[in-house]
Amino acid sequence: MKWNQEEKNFHEAEKLLVGVDEAGRGPLAGPVVVASVILPADFPVEILEDSKKLTSKKREVAYEKIVTLAIEYQIVEIDSSVIDEINILQATLKGMREAVENLIKPTSQVVVDGRRAKELPNSWEFVIGGDRHYGAIAAASILAKVYRDRLMASWDEKYPLYGFGKNKGYGSKAHMEAIRTHGPCPIHRRSFDPLRSWLEENCLF
Repeated sequence: MKWNQEEKNFHEAEKLLVGVDEAGRGPLAGPVVVASVILPADFPVEILEDSKKLTSKKREVAYEKIVTLAIEYQIVEIDSSVIDEINILQATLKGMREAVENLIKPTSQVVVDGRRAKELPNSWEFVIGGDRHYGAIAAASILAKVYRDRLMASWDEKYPLYGFGKNKGYGSKAHMEAIRTHGPCPIHRRSFDPLRSWLEENCLF
């Protein structure tokens, strides 16, 4: 990856560009995690890429570089109970607002991976596929992904029946079979299908 022209312009003007991205909107269990990042002009942007295209090892290396060299960053997790209460979209938007508001340094521009959401400030810029075009968004994507993967690995130790270390909370065949056999655990999203439908059929919702 290389800096795009907008990022170059911000760095040359000594302004602060914030990248925002999330991880974990689709799984049946665990939180949605949102990260915001401000990168310095001398950050080794060539190590960045859409987090899903990097190997786990390369993501870990990039993660450590980001948390060490970033001007500032924030990571916010919105847990499954909140997701069930307000829905995944609103939970994600809540995380995005908090990830930006929790930054200490005043920011010049916020760029977000995805489509515009009317609930977020009009001044924010939304870019579909932004983690392929903005170093700051790619960095946020990596922070959110690695942080969430580590979190799911810790939940795997507490709830080993569901394979969270491997499936990261997504509805794999083995994961669904574990839910049918043992029922959901406290970090499952009860508002998500097919879990919701299964719970309703068994009068557990």
